Amino acid sequence: MIPLALEEIRELAPGELTVADAAREVTGVRVDSRKIEPGDLFVAVGLGTGFQEDALSRGAAAALIPDDAFAAFAALGRAVRKRSRARVVGITGSTGKTSTKDILAALCAPAARTVAAEASFNNEIGVPLTLCRLDTDTEVCILELAMRGFGQIADLCEIARPEIGVITNVGPAHLELVGSLDGVLRAKGELVAALPPGGTAIVPADFPLERDDIDVVRLSEPEVAFEDDRAEIGGVSFNLNTRHQAANAAAALAALDALGLPRPQRIDVELSRWRGEELPLPGGGLLINDAYNANPVSMRAALVQLAERAGGRRRVAILGDMAELGPDAETFHREIGELAASQGVEALVAVGDLARGYVEGASGVRVTRWIPDAGTAAAEAHELVEPGDCVLVKASRAVGLEAVAEALAAVNA
Repeated sequence: MIPLALEEIRELAPGELTVADAAREVTGVRVDSRKIEPGDLFVAVGLGTGFQEDALSRGAAAALIPDDAFAAFAALGRAVRKRSRARVVGITGSTGKTSTKDILAALCAPAARTVAAEASFNNEIGVPLTLCRLDTDTEVCILELAMRGFGQIADLCEIARPEIGVITNVGPAHLELVGSLDGVLRAKGELVAALPPGGTAIVPADFPLERDDIDVVRLSEPEVAFEDDRAEIGGVSFNLNTRHQAANAAAALAALDALGLPRPQRIDVELSRWRGEELPLPGGGLLINDAYNANPVSMRAALVQLAERAGGRRRVAILGDMAELGPDAETFHREIGELAASQGVEALVAVGDLARGYVEGASGVRVTRWIPDAGTAAAEAHELVEPGDCVLVKASRAVGLEAVAEALAAVNA
């Protein structure tokens, strides 16, 4: 991290600051005392207020309990960003933003000193934490930008000042907060509005744009060739095997081109966990753990992945609620149940109150079961899943279906 003097920390982030002996500056920012490295600033958020002494004992230069956590992180991230010469890429979208971030980071790393958001560090704390990893020699910074309502992306962009903006796609997500698909477009469009003149917007083919002072790259369905669990896209061989990840790779390649960096011939990407992660199951079976989050767009992509990867194996879908879909939530769930049937799902386990809609729509699926929660679903999955099955596990974050995926994977451990 580009160092910040402790006196500047006091001005940027008012609160209770405890300074280690002889410390004069901080060279990193952490919220987990277990990950403290010498010279870090530990910022105590929530239950973290009980771990200042632990952080200091591990070598922290200082520990801060901020008066306003979000304002403190924004100020710290903004200060480091102002000192950095890195080119910043902001990525958002209804689905695929984390994977696109992971793919772009893998593409950039061979040619440029790159910092990318960890996992889904994409909110008022995660984005500044990523910016606080910038060093004087960092050339590229790749940020994931969350949207849970109007103004959030604009606020994150004010801190990060991206010059390249990527919108992977727009679909019915967070409708309870923005009201309609037009609301999603408006909220995602805050990224484009924040770009400087001469910046680059990489957007879906039909995304409305009014600016004429930026470069615009419109995404379309990429040409892709699959062979031996790899995908060739734009002259690059990726260790990807699904069409929705091919679309994410195409968006990442467009951002790579906008950065002026060379395309490698071959790249292996380590995707963040629980996003289409494939693991073996007994009897030649396959588990697709996509339990991190869900909305109608990503659920459709996951069911297509299940159909593509199953081959001759029985197709089992363990699907939980899709959250924040507003008054049409029941309809969206029934439509996904219909899609599951059309994709050849032979056994469907629906988890959560809204998930009853999957069962209602899944006419023709041989086995359907409704389960109230993830804990019960884990036990049910062990009874239902047979050796050799291909199993998809997917739901919104709040459902916690990773517990089901982990229970199934443990059988083959």
